[in-house]
Amino acid sequence: MSQPPQFPSESGAYPEASQATTILVLGIIGIVLCQLLGPVAWVMGNSELRAIDAGRRAPENRGTANAGRILGIIASVLMIIGLVFLVLIIVGSFTFTVFDSGL
Repeated sequence: MSQPPQFPSESGAYPEASQATTILVLGIIGIVLCQLLGPVAWVMGNSELRAIDAGRRAPENRGTANAGRILGIIASVLMIIGLVFLVLIIVGSFTFTVFDSGL
């Protein structure tokens, strides 16, 4: 049987430092500048939430970590949509070139 997580009695006594702010910043940068950081924020957000649930990190940062994770998911989806459009443009350009040249 598993035991429920044991939370410290005093604040600041968690064994690991929170990465929630880093995750939020990566999520914002993933949306605004570099969508490659979206999956990084998503994965880090998932591990941060698991660490909070296990009692290794402060639960006060759950909202920040979750917001960064959600921004990472959105940035990842936007990156995938962009890649699909890029592939469609390349395939369409190649198809147009082949039919236009009379091959």
